[in-house]
This record gives sequence, C-alpha cells and structure tokens, in this order.
Amino acid sequence: MILVGAVTAAIFPVVFALDGWTRPGYDPRRQPVSALALGPRGRVQTLNFLVAGTGTVMGAVGLASSQPWPAVAIGIVGCALIASGAWRMDPMRGYPPGTPDTTPDSFSPAHRRHDQAGAIVFGGFPIAAAVTALTGDDLPLRGTSLAVTLVSGFLAARFATAWENDAPDAGRWQRLFLWVAFGWLAAVFATG
Repeated sequence: MILVGAVTAAIFPVVFALDGWTRPGYDPRRQPVSALALGPRGRVQTLNFLVAGTGTVMGAVGLASSQPWPAVAIGIVGCALIASGAWRMDPMRGYPPGTPDTTPDSFSPAHRRHDQAGAIVFGGFPIAAAVTALTGDDLPLRGTSLAVTLVSGFLAARFATAWENDAPDAGRWQRLFLWVAFGWLAAVFATG
C-alpha cells in the first residue's frame, strides 16, 4: 500500500501540470489547480484529486505500523484530497473561458466544502511534515521534513495571500507548494 501512495503522490503534480499547460484559456500562473476540475475536461482533475487522495490514504495505512503519528496526519490530508475531488470550486476569475473575471459575491455549498477541504490540505501538509520531523526514525527524513515544514508553510501562506488578493501569480505559489508537498509525500512513502 505504501508503494501506491508513493506512485500517486508522484503522479498528482505531473497530471495537473500537463493538463493545465494544454487547457485552452487556462493560466497556470494565476488560476488554481482546482479550476481544472471545471469545464469539458474537468473530469481529469477530479479523477486526479480522487486517485491522489485514495493513494495517500492507502499509503498512510501502510505507514501506520512504522510511523503511526505521521500516518494519521497524512491520512487526514488524503481524506481532504478526496473531498477536494468530490466538491468542485465555482467558476470564477475568468475560468472556464467566458466566466466573468471577478470573484462572485457568494459561493455554492460545493465551493465552500471544496475550500474547507483545501484548507485542510494546505494546512495539513506542513503539519504532517512537522509530525514526521518530530517523531520519525530516519534522521535524513526528519531533516528533510523539518525543511518541508518551513518551506511548505511559507508557500501555503503566500498562496493564501495571493489568492485572497486575486494576485496574478496565485497559481504559481499554489503549484510551488504542491510540488514541494507531493515530492515530500512521495519520499516519505518511498522510505516508509
């Protein structure tokens, strides 16, 4: 099960990167990965969330006997990824094409649930890395996890600020966070 977690963690960012680069009207520098779940090809990112979340939960279960506390934190992130796939964000800020280039005054219940799940993902990864840094048995992994705690926490905060201000680089900050977080997750599972 740990191998499934490592593979899905490695594949998740590759899928959203390729899908975003080839999606007409999508600007990966500005728009979040979640926007890829909208429009005619939306099922690609929806499936990417669901597969990554399921793989993360499976990897966490496999990790539980050797690293129980990191496994719990990682499992929570996996459940939030599944929820991110189950509930999509609302069209906004120019995506999908034809959508007004503004933020709506109100959001659907699905969008609010998606935001809640996203908050768990973006807060959960730095916490899971911190737990691994504090409780892990592998010294190099503990050091890497400490670095990932600091870097991913910084990137999550930068993304949140950029997103709230509709900054033109919000998508870039999110992608940096996701590449760091999922790279770390793949490494945890690979060494687990």
